Amino acid sequence: MTTESGTTNATGAERGAELRRLHTAPELLQVVNVWDVVSAKVVAAHPETRALATAGHSIAASFGYADGEIPIHLMLDMIGRIAAAVDVPVSADLDDGHGDAAETVRRAIGVGAVGANIEDRLRPLDESIDVVRAVVAAAETEGVPFALNARTDAFLLAGDRPFADSLSDAIARGRAYIDAGATCVFVPGNFGEDVVAALVDGIGERRVSVIGLPALPAPGRLEELGVARVSYGPTTQRVALGALDDLTASLYAGGVLPRVIRDLN
Repeated sequence: MTTESGTTNATGAERGAELRRLHTAPELLQVVNVWDVVSAKVVAAHPETRALATAGHSIAASFGYADGEIPIHLMLDMIGRIAAAVDVPVSADLDDGHGDAAETVRRAIGVGAVGANIEDRLRPLDESIDVVRAVVAAAETEGVPFALNARTDAFLLAGDRPFADSLSDAIARGRAYIDAGATCVFVPGNFGEDVVAALVDGIGERRVSVIGLPALPAPGRLEELGVARVSYGPTTQRVALGALDDLTASLYAGGVLPRVIRDLN
């Protein structure tokens, strides 16, 4: 349904189906991560925005918590506020599931999310597969198509093991998560095109999700390689805070406000 202002009030099921479609479409899905209502509205106002993703690290920082330590009720409250403020599907960063991934996803769906990242934190593979299956089952029970972006920390938590072993582990975990019902597999890491290509070859075309970091190819090349999704994590908030930090330093040094200030809030 379209409102007089031209925005679309889609149902949860419609948003969920659209988010699932965006992950499997030939075009790369770019999601610029947000952390509160005003950042969500700024990003959603761009006509290129087809979906949003929350950044758990950024939301936690906004409330004064370290990454992964924010109480779940605060995280879900902000996710709900973001989902209610925009007309595009919202995928939520739910850390490792906060002790009960299936219940956390059920509650996230209840506040409007239609997708989520869940970290495996390199738990034993059989335990991680069980988590994916439980999340998929919980979403099915809620009756909302759900885009599970199952994250493996095969590179982030690799320690000193050989890189080749981490790559093999990421592929093995990714295949297992897809088989268990995940929409795609999130493999964060600062690696180059050869690794991206190997992940896509091993896990599947339009089945791999990455995070935009300096070593990764540009979005256009990621699309050519068959990547499903790229997100940007806490870097979006860091850029915003960097601008605030620079302005503060300039004002304290005797500067003045910029002549042009966009009214984005």
